[in-house]
Amino acid sequence: MTSPDVTVVVAVYNTMPYLTECLNSLVGQSIGLGRLEIVAVDDGSTDDSGAELDRFAKKYPDTIKVLHQENSGGPAAPSNRALDVATGRFVYFIGADDYLGKDALRRLVACADTHGSDVVIGKMVGTNGRYVHQALFKENNPDISLFDSQLPFGLSNTKLFRRELVEEHKLRFLEDLPVGSDMPFTLEACVRARKISVLADYTYYYAVKRGDFSNITYRAGGHLSRLRCTARIMKHAAGLIEAGPQRDAIIKRLFTWELSKLLKGDFTALDPQTRAEVCAGMAEVADDYLTDAVRDYLPVMRRVRLTLAQHGAVDELVAAIELEETAGAPPFHLEDGRAFARYPGFRDPVLNIPDRVFEVIEEPVPRQLAATTGLVSAEWAQAGDDLSLAIAVRTGLTGETEGAVIRLVPGHMPRSADRAGARRLPAGQELPAPVGEFTQEVTDDGVGTVIRGRIPIQARQASLGVRLYVEVAGWTYEIPVRGEDRPMPLARRWRSGTPYRVAARLNTKGRMVVLTGLLFPPENKLWPKVWPHVRPVLVRLKRKVTR
Repeated sequence: MTSPDVTVVVAVYNTMPYLTECLNSLVGQSIGLGRLEIVAVDDGSTDDSGAELDRFAKKYPDTIKVLHQENSGGPAAPSNRALDVATGRFVYFIGADDYLGKDALRRLVACADTHGSDVVIGKMVGTNGRYVHQALFKENNPDISLFDSQLPFGLSNTKLFRRELVEEHKLRFLEDLPVGSDMPFTLEACVRARKISVLADYTYYYAVKRGDFSNITYRAGGHLSRLRCTARIMKHAAGLIEAGPQRDAIIKRLFTWELSKLLKGDFTALDPQTRAEVCAGMAEVADDYLTDAVRDYLPVMRRVRLTLAQHGAVDELVAAIELEETAGAPPFHLEDGRAFARYPGFRDPVLNIPDRVFEVIEEPVPRQLAATTGLVSAEWAQAGDDLSLAIAVRTGLTGETEGAVIRLVPGHMPRSADRAGARRLPAGQELPAPVGEFTQEVTDDGVGTVIRGRIPIQARQASLGVRLYVEVAGWTYEIPVRGEDRPMPLARRWRSGTPYRVAARLNTKGRMVVLTGLLFPPENKLWPKVWPHVRPVLVRLKRKVTR
């Protein structure tokens, strides 16, 4: 009997009703049943998954093999058992709650045969809100490098593997890993592969987020269990790849995702003993694998949290997490053209952590700047026909902030003057022309800077967004000024000749906007003639209402 082209491995544990759609997508593949083998292992399911597998096996006896076993506690053991009986030239792994595009397997096998690929990765997307990293799927690439691509951020086993490669190197899943057991398998396969290909021209794989969040990804155990699994994966990677840039390319993913996730908001809810144990375990891993290159690669928030954990600074770590949760971002300190995030532990003489850990390194920080910038006060200042906006804006910047300026920026709401957040300007872009003289006041508490200015209001029809411009780490940022919980100056009429109206308000995102325009629009020719007679009546009415 001719061997099938591809064996699809399905490790199953309590995945109804998603399992039905998964199996239907497999038997409906355009590659045809004659070229396909499905090996499904029921890992002691307690729902109807086992019965559903048997139903499909009875309907497709020449294609589907079903194995039943006691629950092993994870997908590794059933996947290994399926590999032991697989006969296809290639093997493909699919989650029992996911499904494939109809032409997926035919395209994947054709690519492997055409290019001699040992591993082929088809484009994946998430459904029901499930996140799937997309940077790897920008274009087809018949020969990518594991170390110079986004592949380290896509090391799940949902790929096509040449079974000869798997058996030659005796690749199997680590059964003592309840979480992430597919990563060492995939990593070693990619290290051993002669060629790795990526297909991005078709949606091959649909990763489903279950409505009850019961995917193994979302029930991945406690902090200590996940930490031990990640440490084991790092050790496996270190055994495959010698120290240096190539190992760092793999390790940086583990610090960016797996380890950083352990230091998010739920860390503060752990009991003190568990917090200390997590930090101690993190220190062991960081001491072995957190090189300077990996540390510099990390965004400043993750870098600081990991380093605080490495130093055993549990209280400072909790304070840093709570700072992000409450304020949205830390303040920044500007010094010698560099920017430092002023998290707890910054320049603490006891911890003695290098400034480099807190530095913003080639990282855009518009969200952080927007979160720490807001209105202090705003009022109109009028002298005859001249009107100005006297405004004070506070930002969470300290140090070298002398170049900060406030501008009124014309725009068509809501897209320009109504932007939701800050943005980093392209290199070389000039700021809007200055419209007033500014003085600056630096607070003594070291928390932030207040910029006070007086901006002339021009007589014209305009919608103007209030913006603060600051330079941070060599880049200029445009920050919309938030005004929540601050009173806006009342709208007023000004100019004796041709009267104008000016108003300040908050847009739907809480950003301050100034609106100016003619009190009598040109299209209303009657109103200027009527107004001199109506105005005295309104003044008398206002006095009576006031009394």
